[in-house]
Amino acid sequence: MKKINIIYWSGTGNTEAMAKAIAEGAKGNEAEVKLLNVGEASVDDVINADVVALGCPSMGQEVLEEAEMEPFVESIESKVQGKKIALFGSYGWGDGEWMRNWVERMEGVGADLIEDEGLMANNEPNDEDIQKCKELGEMLAKA
Repeated sequence: MKKINIIYWSGTGNTEAMAKAIAEGAKGNEAEVKLLNVGEASVDDVINADVVALGCPSMGQEVLEEAEMEPFVESIESKVQGKKIALFGSYGWGDGEWMRNWVERMEGVGADLIEDEGLMANNEPNDEDIQKCKELGEMLAKA
């Protein structure tokens, strides 16, 4: 059974809603899914998973949340070579630059990205966004 860990940071609940929908999509495919707020996650949660989904909204000048998510991403950069990873998050302004930068960063350290551009929702995820999240969860289970 595939072990999938979904690790996220959410300020308003939008990225958390995406994380839950991804988990729902993955669970329907007989995967062992663990949903973790980044504050509860460790490097081992990345190392010991077959697939990892990382979620964070765009913050400030289109960057990752700096108190918890950014340090966590830094802590796993040397551990993700060849690891199957998906990135997701919500944004309220801009054009997704934070996601493009995050994708480029993860590819730069050798992660095997499941969704080339990351999955983004503008503000609160709508029905279509939630469906895309569930589909991403299915992809994680099959990756």
